[in-house]
This record gives sequence, C-alpha cells and structure tokens, in this order.
Amino acid sequence: MKFNFALVIPMANEEGDFFPFVTCLTETLNMLDSGKVYFIVDNVSKDATLELCKSLAAKDSRFITIWAPENKNVVDAYMRGYREAYDQKHEFIIEMDAGLSHDPRALPMFLRVLNEGNECAFGSRFINGGSIYNSTWKRTFLSKFGTLLSNILLGTRMYDMTSGYQGFHAGVVEKFISYKLESTAHFYQTELRYLLRKTRYAEIPIHYRAPSPSVSGKAVSNSIAVLFHYFWLRLRGKAPFIS
Repeated sequence: MKFNFALVIPMANEEGDFFPFVTCLTETLNMLDSGKVYFIVDNVSKDATLELCKSLAAKDSRFITIWAPENKNVVDAYMRGYREAYDQKHEFIIEMDAGLSHDPRALPMFLRVLNEGNECAFGSRFINGGSIYNSTWKRTFLSKFGTLLSNILLGTRMYDMTSGYQGFHAGVVEKFISYKLESTAHFYQTELRYLLRKTRYAEIPIHYRAPSPSVSGKAVSNSIAVLFHYFWLRLRGKAPFIS
C-alpha cells in the first residue's frame, strides 16, 4: 500500500553523517515505494550540508531542499518544513532528526498508526521496544525527568513527552502551523504534545541515538519558561489545546 506522506527534516552541519543517513532513508523510501523528503537548511549550518542536499535533490526528485536563511531557531525550521509539506497536500507529515538520531526504518510503523485512525503518532523511547543508546546518563536523565515533570505539571499521561520523532494527519498540521508556539528550542515537541493531548494519538517505540552529550543552557531556560507558562494557565483553568 502506497501512502501520500512527507518527511520534514531540519539539516544543520550534517556533512559527516549525510551519506549513511541518506542511504538508510533511501532504502526505506524504496521499500515503501512512496514519500517525499523536505530538507530544511538555514544559517545554523556552516559545513557543506546545503550543497549535499541540493546535489541529492538534483538526482532524486523525492528529495526537496528548502533554503531558509530567515529562520531564527529550530522551531522555525520545523514549521517551515510543515508548511511546505502541507501546501503540497500530503496526507501524512512526519518529522524526524537527521544523522541517524532517528531510525528511518521506523517509518512504516508511523504510517500504519496514522492510517489506522490516529491523528497523531508520537515516538517513544520509554515504552516496551523503545530505547536510548550512545547517550550519557545526564542526557538520558534529562529526557526522563522532563517527561515526568511535564506529565505532573501539565496533566498529560504520555510515556515520552520529549521525543522529536512524530507524525500527523494533514488536518492536525493545518491547525498547529497557524498556532503561536511559545518554544524557541526543542521543548517545542513537548509543547506540541501537550497542545494535542485531546487528539486521537498513539505512542510508537523508537530507538534514539543521542547526537551530543549536552543541551544548551538557553534551550533549558526556554523549556522551563514554557513549561511553567502552561502550568500557570492550567492552574487558572485556561489550559489551551488543539483538536
């Protein structure tokens, strides 16, 4: 069965892992016999990533390179990709990280879950079959503690609130690309899961390879600010949601 789906993948300084990642991704696309890939590249990338993406796109029409120098942060990169994919009328839109942090071979599971009536499919490292590897204990602790704290303060019940591998029906994407998100860093994925908590969703086991041992202080500060912003709204009975 062919699916009308798109992948949104921010690409920044991926020169070292470009070919192993693209090889694995291409093999998965060949197996599915469908799919488009939107590479989002901006000024954060200082190596040959943009040239590599453009070269691949010239050879394989399934790959589309979007140069977005106006991006101010990683959230802008994801949202630009979602808008491009939505405008091209893809039925399912999935985001993932490059560099084999997320395994392209998990894509069939995401597509199956979305095709079975779920509006959202969220990757989870903390359910049976999921894992984190090649990571420091501090990075793993931060991910698990972030999930625990988010569930307590926001009233959510997901096993993993901080993973970035996730997919949506186009109707859901239409709603959140026009929503003003508070996050400027990777906490946006937690914010999105919170806002979409009333949709029909399923969590999917994924294997995550941590690409770096640390998270920037600026990203942590933004995460704390956004978390308590929504916690305060919840206390006041004004908790927002997208459905």
